[in-house]
Amino acid sequence: MDKLKKFELMEKITNELTDLKHSQTAVIQKIGKIEVDNMELNNKKLADKLPDMHQKVADILDDISEILSNFDEVKNNFEKKNDIEGLKEQEAINNLK
Repeated sequence: MDKLKKFELMEKITNELTDLKHSQTAVIQKIGKIEVDNMELNNKKLADKLPDMHQKVADILDDISEILSNFDEVKNNFEKKNDIEGLKEQEAINNLK
């Protein structure tokens, strides 16, 4: 795989991880809303299960954030080391010929 293709794949993965992070954040928010609503309803099953669910999703969100941060650093180092901007410019020039 050439360097430009590899970088494009890294960008794609970064975007997917970011989307996954947003999705997990939305799940946490929804669980939180259900927990608040259940304070009034006081359903025992919800009261028993939701805090554990909330914690598990929060732990996954922490893992995703850690992976994303690390992967973004790897991608940025790869970009600098391999002059990706220069490769993109050269590819654009080659496509004009």
